[in-house]
Amino acid sequence: MSARRNILNKLRAGLAGTTPRPDDFDEGLVTRPWQYAPEDRITRLRSLMEAVHTEIHQLTCAEWPAKVQELLEHRGLKNLLYAPGTDHGQTLSEHWQQSNAAPELLAYDRPIEEWKEELFWQVDASVTGTVGGIAATGSLVLWPDRHEPRLMSLLPPLHIALLKASEVEDNLYGMMQKQNWSAGLPTNLLLVSGPSKTADIEQVLAYGAHGPKELVVLILEDA
Repeated sequence: MSARRNILNKLRAGLAGTTPRPDDFDEGLVTRPWQYAPEDRITRLRSLMEAVHTEIHQLTCAEWPAKVQELLEHRGLKNLLYAPGTDHGQTLSEHWQQSNAAPELLAYDRPIEEWKEELFWQVDASVTGTVGGIAATGSLVLWPDRHEPRLMSLLPPLHIALLKASEVEDNLYGMMQKQNWSAGLPTNLLLVSGPSKTADIEQVLAYGAHGPKELVVLILEDA
């Protein structure tokens, strides 16, 4: 008998004849201190994220591709990494074709091994979606997947994140309940509250040390 099976058998034997304890969890402990009026959620999210050097713009769903183009051209950036397999990626690609935008669109459509050097050193910016925002902590929630791997929000110096205004929740627990996370979690979940930063022993902040130097959030108002 393996050591693992031996341990499991002992645990099962110890539980024999016992009655499970009722779940006395009080969800108010994690939700009551962090509840806001719907109109205040975005205000709080903006306040907390802008306090740590996040750039935020509120605009309509139809306006965001042009805003992305403007952000890149204003900074003189040459390219943008996007996910062609997503709805927002297709929308961005259509806008680029119609406007003849100068920055080049780079599609994340191949294994990292095939273009590792280019991905790590030559990509100027990326755009990704989010699954929502948390007003209590001023955070974005990202679920990396095969279309938008974690590296898309980690490597480029500028990360542009799309956030639907209707998906800003009071707190993390509320988002988990509303989106039914118990039905299935991703292998990786990211909470992003601002651009990458660190401080040395003298407490001097440096941005972009282990991730994007700039974070731009586009809050999209529902049509």
